This record gives sequence, structure tokens and C-alpha cells, in this order.
Amino acid sequence: MTHTPHELHEEFPELADKITALKSSDPHFAKLADEYHEVNRAVHRAETNVEPTDQFNEEEMRKERARLKDELYKLLTTDA
Repeated sequence: MTHTPHELHEEFPELADKITALKSSDPHFAKLADEYHEVNRAVHRAETNVEPTDQFNEEEMRKERARLKDELYKLLTTDA
């Protein structure tokens, strides 16, 4: 298991420009990106024991991060 943050621009480097554009032009995308960032940071803090949590809670946070990442990816790759 790595303790590397999963930032959106690092997860989808080929879509970095689109991520930036959608954050400023699409309120729904921006909200989801903010939620992803919050959950991602919480997972990272738990993994590095900055804010330890139980295994169940950490797993639930990872699932939420994956759900948000999938939703963001769909928005990034769907032509509107």
C-alpha cells in the first residue's frame, strides 16, 4: 500500500487542462472535485497515521474516494 496522495491531476494527467477548466466552469464538477479532495486528504491522513482511524472507516473512505473518482472521470470523458 502506498501513502501517496491521489490528486486528480496526478490520477488523470492527460486531462489536467480539462480538470482545471471544469472546476471553474461547472459548479457540479467543482463540488465533486472538492468532495474528492476532502476524502482523498482524509484517506492520506489515515494511511500516514496523522489522523488514525479504524480499518472499517478507512475502507469506507477509500470506497467513497473511488466512487467520486469514477464520477469525475465520467464527467471528464463525456462530451457535453
